[in-house]
Amino acid sequence: MAYKRPRPSGTDSGGRVPTGGAHRLLRAAVRRSATRTAAILLCSVASAGAAVASPAVVGHTLDLLLDRQSDATSWVVLSAVLLTAEVFLDAAVALLTGVTNARSTAWLRTGALGRLLATSPDRASPLSPGDVATRLSVNATEAGTVPAAAAALSASLLGPAGAVIALLFIDVWVALAFLAGLPLLVLVLRAFARNSSDTVGRYQQIQSDIASRLLEALDGARTIAAAGIEDRERARVLQPLAGLDREGRRMWRIHGRAVANSQVLLPLLTTAVLGVGGIRLAAGAISVGELLAASRYAALAAGMGALAGLLGAIVRGRSAAARLVVLQDLPAVRHGEGTLPHEGNGTVALRGVTVVREGRTVLTDVHLVVPGGKTAAVVGRSGAGKSTLAAVAGLLTEPDEGSVLLDGVPLGSLARDRLRQEVAYAFERPVFLAGTVADAIASGARRASADEIRTAARAAGADGFVQLLPERYDSPVVGAPLSGGERQRLGLARAFAHAGRLLILDDATSSLDTATERQVDRALAQEVRPGTRLVVAHRISSASRADLVIWLEDGGVRAVGRHRDLWQDPAYRSVFAASEAPSEATPEAPADTAPAPQQAQPPRPVTADVVRGPAAGRAAR
Repeated sequence: MAYKRPRPSGTDSGGRVPTGGAHRLLRAAVRRSATRTAAILLCSVASAGAAVASPAVVGHTLDLLLDRQSDATSWVVLSAVLLTAEVFLDAAVALLTGVTNARSTAWLRTGALGRLLATSPDRASPLSPGDVATRLSVNATEAGTVPAAAAALSASLLGPAGAVIALLFIDVWVALAFLAGLPLLVLVLRAFARNSSDTVGRYQQIQSDIASRLLEALDGARTIAAAGIEDRERARVLQPLAGLDREGRRMWRIHGRAVANSQVLLPLLTTAVLGVGGIRLAAGAISVGELLAASRYAALAAGMGALAGLLGAIVRGRSAAARLVVLQDLPAVRHGEGTLPHEGNGTVALRGVTVVREGRTVLTDVHLVVPGGKTAAVVGRSGAGKSTLAAVAGLLTEPDEGSVLLDGVPLGSLARDRLRQEVAYAFERPVFLAGTVADAIASGARRASADEIRTAARAAGADGFVQLLPERYDSPVVGAPLSGGERQRLGLARAFAHAGRLLILDDATSSLDTATERQVDRALAQEVRPGTRLVVAHRISSASRADLVIWLEDGGVRAVGRHRDLWQDPAYRSVFAASEAPSEATPEAPADTAPAPQQAQPPRPVTADVVRGPAAGRAAR
């Protein structure tokens, strides 16, 4: 099945926030914090019970005091106990809510980050760094408030419901005076919840867009300064602010309208209750204490208007969860618990490998065997699938169809640590995390020793410039004054220090000059652990020194053979002509590979180590 890119915005094609995945994620968050949310619910229910009981107890106490009854003292004490309990229970709810929000946010954020790191890089690439940062920070925080808000919302209904029931016990006419306006309040809250969802989703997406643009500007700060386009770039980064302002104003208008309507409606209901209660008091139907209790119950029932705040938190949390679930649903690269045979020599086999990304077939039915201990160069025009083949060969990404085997063992069946100990990568633009130069080289499935670090640095031609750094190998790698070629050599040193049966170099020498590249190539053959090498190559020199060349075209294998044999094909020569000037290409070509006359079309060379599938044969023809 073809992989479909997740919609980064967290909205469907109509701009609406899909709720299926969000509800699933929020239910999991509620289950995760079930004990704390249950405690919030219990404390909230107890607080609501105390709040419902207090008006009746206080009103009865007032009647006893007015009548100078002897048992008034015990009712005064009971009133004080209820009021004190309500205060302490509300404090406990606030504390538990803070803890629950923090724990839920941490769980959501850690889970999303874990899935992001566990997926293949190409499947996470549609999400920009700014968008990811917004989802993991702001959106995770908003989604993390939902469990506590849901518990508080459930309990908050008990207070108004109990107050209405208490009003019925005091006097039916007083209760009807309040209930007459209740449907209007329900309509206000319903309209608020319905109208807020879309606006909140769009507001969160614009926030993410601004963050992405800002990170792009920071990453290209030197280019912006050199080009003198600071004003233009500032305008580009801030361009979505108009939309953010529009959605923010609309969001707060909806919220303000709901609050204003409820704030107008609820005092009117309370006034109606007091008016009817005064009439009933004058008629002798209720006492002064009961009128006081009715006024308190009306105020408590009017607290239903505070539900707008809790509903708003849940609406924002649901929209945030819809954006966060995009990260949670990223497919993780599957690993097993298997190991490799001890006698293996690093033979790599691709059997019917097909890779589809963004609806486009990047590799098509690739059948290929790279013999153990050999160096295979992968060549082809831009977009031919070279980097994808390199990623599939080391399980940085999974094929949609087919399988990849290392020494006869499917890569997906290997334990992650075992796989990463046997497959090392070096890239065109290596990234180094915080730490020293030694840490940058040593980091991997296992930490390389000091001797391995120094040996690998010498093999990659990095030891010379590292010795010139202020603290040599103990110099901080972040911020070190390194050129592009020096960074590449550090990346090569890291790969050499962790070289196993398979070493994959994805255009990892593109910034090196020819002399340094030859030095690295000799060291790779003599000083680095022997094994199979898969080299994504753009230079003729890299292809000419390889034991085997894999020629990709339109996602399929066009041919496999020795460089000197493939050089006879004008189409093969044109692959390098696109990336190297003719004056550079000619000296790099082997002396015995002069172009054949155009009318002589040699047969396509194929080694015995290659197994071709139907698609590869069609591509060759």
